[in-house]
Amino acid sequence: MRAARLLVAVGLVSLFGTRAHEARAVGVPAGTSIDNTAQVTYTVGSVSATATSNTSSVTVAEILDVVVTLQTPSVPVIAGATGQEMLFRVTNTGNGPEAFRLQMSSVIGGDQFDPAAAAPSIYFDADASGDLSPGDVPYVAGSNDPVLNADAFVTVLVVNDIPAGVGDGNRGFSRLTVDARTGSGAAGISYAGQGVGGTDAVVGSTGADGDATGEYLVAGVALAVVQTQAVSDQFGGTRPVPGATITYTFVVNATGSTSAAASVFANDIPAYTRYVPGTLRLNSAALSDAIDADAGSFSTTPNARVSVQLGTLTQASGSQTVQFAVIIN
Repeated sequence: MRAARLLVAVGLVSLFGTRAHEARAVGVPAGTSIDNTAQVTYTVGSVSATATSNTSSVTVAEILDVVVTLQTPSVPVIAGATGQEMLFRVTNTGNGPEAFRLQMSSVIGGDQFDPAAAAPSIYFDADASGDLSPGDVPYVAGSNDPVLNADAFVTVLVVNDIPAGVGDGNRGFSRLTVDARTGSGAAGISYAGQGVGGTDAVVGSTGADGDATGEYLVAGVALAVVQTQAVSDQFGGTRPVPGATITYTFVVNATGSTSAAASVFANDIPAYTRYVPGTLRLNSAALSDAIDADAGSFSTTPNARVSVQLGTLTQASGSQTVQFAVIIN
């Protein structure tokens, strides 16, 4: 995912990671030994004595659980577009390391068309960009199934082509399904000796499988944003040290036969940085930070954010380039 949140709207327009989020791992780590010993103290005459029980031990079994969450909202596309991606997060909510199998399907009821799976159709978002890029790694079932520690996640891209001839307003669904390689099924099913350190592996409340479904929405026009960044430090180099400046450049393009009205570019200022006043540009022209007659503005509430009104965009509009700078705190 991008460090900065990007939004181009119409109208209101790591390979594996571990961090706090809604899906959390279950309880004590698998393979943990829980030992217990009791004592009884007493006196015999004037002498104190202690009786110690034997020690009992139990090794915590592995719970198999997984949660799949969609990270992208409805994806706007045009008829005939290729390589259209959706972003999903796969989180191991069990209590031990587990390998997971991934599968996608785009033949799902309730929509108006079936997206056509690209080849390959599943990628790991290796560069954490949130979209398909050259560094992303294709998933090959049985070859590079992701192995996730408890509470770790991987972000996955599902990629489809859009059939030609589909009409504006039509929706096409695509689903990512994930299951634990050790096994899945009804909660409570046990796989003897298949857990961490030879413990049993027990299917948890999710059934050790999960899925999430996203949608493509066909519109007569679609907007795409490509981001680049350049770092310059205060010592004349390009190292991202505190005090260095990052200049972000975004190129917005419209494709399709109709227009995207009231398009707005917005970017929350990334954490650990601060906006450099007066650096906002649209197509090389300086914009003021105030909310005034020109297209740009910088606001501090509810979040520090730059915004640029792009107006009505068509394919004939050509590239719209937005630029601003921040300083690393």
